[in-house]
Amino acid sequence: MTDGLDQQRFVVIGAGVMGHGIAQVAAMAGYDTILTDMNSDALDRGLANVRANLDKGVDRGKVTAEAREAALSRLSGSCDLEDMVCEASVVVEAVPEILELKTKLFAMLDRLAPSDALLGSNTSSIPITAIAAATENPERVIGMHFFNPVHIVKLLEIVTALQTSDETLDRAREVGTALGREMIVVRDSPGFATSRLGLVLGLEAIRMLESGVASAEDIDRAMELGYRHPMGPLKLTDLVGLDTRLKIAEALHRELGGEQFRPPPLLRQMVRAGKTGKKSGQGFYNW
Repeated sequence: MTDGLDQQRFVVIGAGVMGHGIAQVAAMAGYDTILTDMNSDALDRGLANVRANLDKGVDRGKVTAEAREAALSRLSGSCDLEDMVCEASVVVEAVPEILELKTKLFAMLDRLAPSDALLGSNTSSIPITAIAAATENPERVIGMHFFNPVHIVKLLEIVTALQTSDETLDRAREVGTALGREMIVVRDSPGFATSRLGLVLGLEAIRMLESGVASAEDIDRAMELGYRHPMGPLKLTDLVGLDTRLKIAEALHRELGGEQFRPPPLLRQMVRAGKTGKKSGQGFYNW
């Protein structure tokens, strides 16, 4: 455990796939961690998923039983967001990719969180500059884009808004180091670096499946074996969520144009059918 982190409150907003993963690594790093969600059932699922991940880590010899218990002792959940952020040192939101939702949230965080609290967004596509503009103190807002599964994928994409101060960037780097992340820093631009590149590959894989070039399994194996990707683009889309990928594609197509960002009809059809990937039990694969 990093010295002094247990005295810092790390609040994660949103207990979904990304939120509970961020909370897990924060608790494992030594932070006093609070996972929040407006939906109590979602919060319970998020906390249960953290325990399940840690139990699996112990079973596989990746995590000691002592480390698991220590992390769980530092992790709690709450539906009372306003009360939790009043004493926060670090706040990271992982709510759905909806600009209005995020701007309202950050305006509230700016009012309630301590003046020296770091305010981070896990968004993968929404401009950090627009989120920061909703606050009175935009210099302390920064993008902190984690990757799923958070406890395994070490990359943290730090995104600086036009308003982000050097001090905020330094603080985000410090937090990333404490969490054991490998970091890249990019300027705020549509899709940042990772979403922009990864989305193009994922959408093209969907178009290939749509036109019958090959099966989902073989398309994925081509990238895994031929290019040493740890996971193929269609399986990764299932993991990210087809609905999330669709929102990102729509946002980038609006911002940048270009046929490479236009969502394929198959993607829209599957989302309408509720086949959103691993979280629904069915996407390009059955889970």
